[in-house]
Amino acid sequence: MSKITKKVEELVKPILERYGFDLVDIEFKKEGKSHFLRVYIDKPGGITIDDCQLVSEELSEKLDIVDPIPFSYYLEVSSPGVDRPLVTDRDFIRNKGKVVDVFLNQPFLNRTRITGELVEKNEKSLILIVDKEKIVIPIENIKKVKLAIRF
Repeated sequence: MSKITKKVEELVKPILERYGFDLVDIEFKKEGKSHFLRVYIDKPGGITIDDCQLVSEELSEKLDIVDPIPFSYYLEVSSPGVDRPLVTDRDFIRNKGKVVDVFLNQPFLNRTRITGELVEKNEKSLILIVDKEKIVIPIENIKKVKLAIRF
């Protein structure tokens, strides 16, 4: 994490805590000639546009005062999106009981992708229910985990 994203995290966390929102990620990137500060937030039940606007306005005020970025940039506050990987412990807790796709580094049960209901994630493994059976996947074999999107 860069100095800028660390400082932004310090500024945004109290705002998010006040509203019961979770910080998912902070990105600071240069794209073309412009810089973008992206703050991804979530809450149980999902984030709304109004939630993003509220956080954006309050964070923008704090950023103007502290001024941790010495050049112009665009501030974007948004939900992480449904297709983003689950990364943090809070991501896994929030999505317990939901169907996830697990992408593996090496075949496990003769598959490199397993879809099942998320039961638990701990330091050593990810536990799913697949076809009414509990399976335990070692963490070191997991490339990424995403919510399964069903149409």
